[in-house]
Amino acid sequence: MTAPSPRLAAETDAVAVLPGGPLPYVIRRSPRARRLRVTIDPRRGIVVSLPTSDRRGWRRPDGVVEAFLAERETWIRRHLERAAAARSRVASADGVRDGATLRFRGEPHRLRLVNGAVGRSVVLREGGAAGDELVVGLAARDRRAPERVLRDWLVERARAAIDHEIARHAGPLGVAPTAVTLRDPRTRWGSATRKGRLSFSWRLVLAPPDALETVVVHELAHLRVFGHGPTFWDLVATRRPDHRVWRRWLREHSLELHAALG
Repeated sequence: MTAPSPRLAAETDAVAVLPGGPLPYVIRRSPRARRLRVTIDPRRGIVVSLPTSDRRGWRRPDGVVEAFLAERETWIRRHLERAAAARSRVASADGVRDGATLRFRGEPHRLRLVNGAVGRSVVLREGGAAGDELVVGLAARDRRAPERVLRDWLVERARAAIDHEIARHAGPLGVAPTAVTLRDPRTRWGSATRKGRLSFSWRLVLAPPDALETVVVHELAHLRVFGHGPTFWDLVATRRPDHRVWRRWLREHSLELHAALG
């Protein structure tokens, strides 16, 4: 889901006084909003989306917003704590260096940087008693930085995994994508157009295979049903009955995955 552009949404800061203490939040007014909705942004905290003030009943919503936040205070504060923990993990990450840790297919892998590869730099996945490793063999003639070498390898693995899941699910869902691209968006894991074009984040290869598969099924389902109504979710559930579990996993680990490799 993309973030609204400034032309489509107006934002202001506010503070709710709740039993657990003051709770800062951002009010986002959007013409696309039809009701009050609360989300936890990993970087910005609480975002309350509201219809624009010219909509009937939404000119002065302060009391409604504060009551809504008070009713959900326990849930909100729990998710804020999780977001803070995720930011802490990202802040302590030390990038692509020998001995650092990176997720691949959901599992932590130790990075090992080795000089002396012949020809072009390579990445090998190895397992051992001490845990899984990604060995980045760096060639003197390859001018790519270690981050770029690893990123290129991950994009190739992402392409193979996504193509595999499309081949598994497109037929049973009765759809046929016209094009598939991999990009590095910051606000969504995948997208679909009415012309059958699909786009995915290559960073899905860092997540567990079930999470990647769920996103692929989600976007394939959009080739039959646009929007997120009951019909759409029923269709997704025919292929991934546990889609909520993996959508939640991606939300909770979004900061970590998007910070990997910079």
